[in-house]
Amino acid sequence: MSQNQLRILTYNLHKGFNTSNREFTLHPIRDALVATNADIMLLQEIQGAHSEHGLTHQHWPKEPHFEFLASDVWPHYAYAKNAVYSVGHHGNAILSKYPLQSWENINVSPFTWASRSLLHGEIKLPWSDDVLHIICIHLGLIGMERRRQFVTLCERIDAHVPHDAPLIVAGDFNDWAGQAEKRLSQHLNLKEAFRTLHNRYARTWPSWMPVLKMDRIYYRGMEPIICERPPHSTWNRLSDHAPLLASFEL
Repeated sequence: MSQNQLRILTYNLHKGFNTSNREFTLHPIRDALVATNADIMLLQEIQGAHSEHGLTHQHWPKEPHFEFLASDVWPHYAYAKNAVYSVGHHGNAILSKYPLQSWENINVSPFTWASRSLLHGEIKLPWSDDVLHIICIHLGLIGMERRRQFVTLCERIDAHVPHDAPLIVAGDFNDWAGQAEKRLSQHLNLKEAFRTLHNRYARTWPSWMPVLKMDRIYYRGMEPIICERPPHSTWNRLSDHAPLLASFEL
């Protein structure tokens, strides 16, 4: 990887369980993530704490899952709770090889039973004076909910991200209706990496036979070199989503 290139991965971990929720897969997930050699990862449905799973799953880590995944590879990370319940919580996380200067979690959920948020981080790249803005996103399942969340996302970027700053917005968009492109392209001049390179969105759900185009990597202020769904055989039994991996040149 040359000095001015970045490798970005987005992945919904399904809280560390396979599609059926019967097998705890966090350890092979970590091996697969390390093998991608990603510089920055935007993760959704990552378990922050769960008081019961540790009693029933032999290899449940003692530390929060984002710390377990980040260990020895991604020294800088931020975690934000999305859903909080009696036995624990889960949410979004950013893991980075480069320093996180700041981060903020913005609640975008209109419903208490389906908590959603935007995790906005600012990363200092060692070879550039520019600050890279990263927004990890997990949007709602209902169209009305997503429309409101797009408005909040646009307002956040307009208010806090300089137009000439490099920007990544990635995650699980739940956007089977195709509304993201219209809002993010027209209002924010964002492009989607896989669509730019392949003229279509990547199919990422369900992981064992991807049909729906749920996961995206939008960008501004950089150029995609590659964007791919990593080999199916490695990921199809780890989570209900497949990951999306892109390399950018700033």
